[in-house]
Amino acid sequence: MGQVSGKVAIITGGASGIGAACARTLAREGARVVVTDIDQHLGNGVVSAITSAGGEAIFLAQDVTDEARWPAIIGATEHRFGRLDAMVANAGIGIMVPIFQMSMEDWRRQIAVNLDGVFLSVKYAVPAMRRAGGGSIVMMSSVAGLRGSAGLAGYCATKGGVRLFAKAVALDCAAVGDNIRVNSVHPGIIDTPIWGKLPVGAGGRNAPIDPHERAQAGVPLGRAGEAQDIANAVLFLISDASHYMTGSEIVVDGGITAGAMARRG
Repeated sequence: MGQVSGKVAIITGGASGIGAACARTLAREGARVVVTDIDQHLGNGVVSAITSAGGEAIFLAQDVTDEARWPAIIGATEHRFGRLDAMVANAGIGIMVPIFQMSMEDWRRQIAVNLDGVFLSVKYAVPAMRRAGGGSIVMMSSVAGLRGSAGLAGYCATKGGVRLFAKAVALDCAAVGDNIRVNSVHPGIIDTPIWGKLPVGAGGRNAPIDPHERAQAGVPLGRAGEAQDIANAVLFLISDASHYMTGSEIVVDGGITAGAMARRG
């Protein structure tokens, strides 16, 4: 307990799934947490659970693609908690459709959330972290940012962009010696609500995808991961235990990127 005591963290897309697990985990370990999301109902629920357990947290409604909202998010965080030490740029969407059928509207929407939102997270978090004397930025990428996946070319483009963006920003921060570390996390097949929200095909209907079936077929460990598995990696990157890590990536995928294997028995 107490691995991030005294730190203040913003988690975008923190109302459900991986973001909610990150918020709960950081709060449990002593951080004061700002949960942002477009879903106010679920976001307030996450904050209520944190405060009921004795933690400190607030919810702020936010569309990460809206630049005009960002100064208010940072300002409210510093006003309430006095500083900003960590940014978890987690908000993201997935659109599953063959690239030849993807509309320009969907392409741009996915880029806006998955890349523009991460860019704005960095642009507005860094000055606040410099005022605090340093900090840690964690960008949520994916195994789809490490290798291609049929039907997810647009998603892969955004998550691959996040991976290299993290490395470049890490070097920018290191070059000026501002004590801000920047790393990325790459989840594999994780059992979260996103699987029920994936639009597929030109019609944009929801995909009936079972992450457990997919994991049994394609994950060496034979099972889907849990949001807590990713939150544990984020906790490590924000804690002082990772103080010598920047420009790095943590892959939490049950062995997917290790290579192919034949299951025995």
